Amino acid sequence: MFKLLRLMRPYQWVKNAFVFAGLLFGHAWSNTNLAIGAVTVFAAFCLLSSAIYTINDIVDVEQDKQHPKKRKRPLAAGLVSIPAALMLAAMLGAVGLGLAYSVSPTVLFILLGYALMNIAYSLRLKHVVILDVFIIATGFMLRILAGTLGIGIPPSQWLLLCGLMVTLFLGFTKRRAEIIALTEDKSAHRKVLEHYSPVLLDKMIGVTAAGLIMSYSLYTMNVDTIRIHGTPNLIYTLPFVMYGVFRYIYLLHHQSRGGDPSHDLIRDPHLFIVVGAWLLATILLIA
Repeated sequence: MFKLLRLMRPYQWVKNAFVFAGLLFGHAWSNTNLAIGAVTVFAAFCLLSSAIYTINDIVDVEQDKQHPKKRKRPLAAGLVSIPAALMLAAMLGAVGLGLAYSVSPTVLFILLGYALMNIAYSLRLKHVVILDVFIIATGFMLRILAGTLGIGIPPSQWLLLCGLMVTLFLGFTKRRAEIIALTEDKSAHRKVLEHYSPVLLDKMIGVTAAGLIMSYSLYTMNVDTIRIHGTPNLIYTLPFVMYGVFRYIYLLHHQSRGGDPSHDLIRDPHLFIVVGAWLLATILLIA
């Protein structure tokens, strides 16, 4: 049972917290129906994303056996059979889509799109340079849309822009971390890495980091933002965002991290505290 749970990668479920962005910034947390809908969407994404991770491990099992860390995954280590993994993925996917449909047809449509996109990513698109990172970012954007449009909250253009910047930033840092970790024959572990170079990725990381900081800064000072939230003080949460971005870049280059935001958030006390402080300050200012 524990081996199957490892295959599901529950620590990655923290990424699905993006579905709550609309609830927070749309001032909808006091609406019981919307809150229940958001929690259900979160659960649906957790189950479906675990199904996708399982399928991805099945597709990459031979490559993972050559990877210094991924070879310890249940399938690559031979702890779980492929038929058992397929059965688990089917069950998780079916329950996840069922939960999505219970919220609304829109959520079901979004999760179906998410599933198809990720299957295409696992089979082919992860080998297409730059597009691979945009697909990762699109997965997060679909989470935001499921937590807004899917439950009846109009999505903010600023929310979508900031979400796009942060997810592209995380995507390019992930590729940079993989290059740092795999110094020998990097193309044997992930084919697309042969099309990336440290200089290229550092430039893309710089562009997206600047885009993230600027888009969030403009969002906090926007007239509509001040009117909706009833405060001009969101600008004072900007230092938390800047510190978090710079800390993540530091972890990437000096501690060989950045390949897994979920792990990095939990393992690095600076990152954990600054994200918590940003969230607390934001809630206090807009609640």
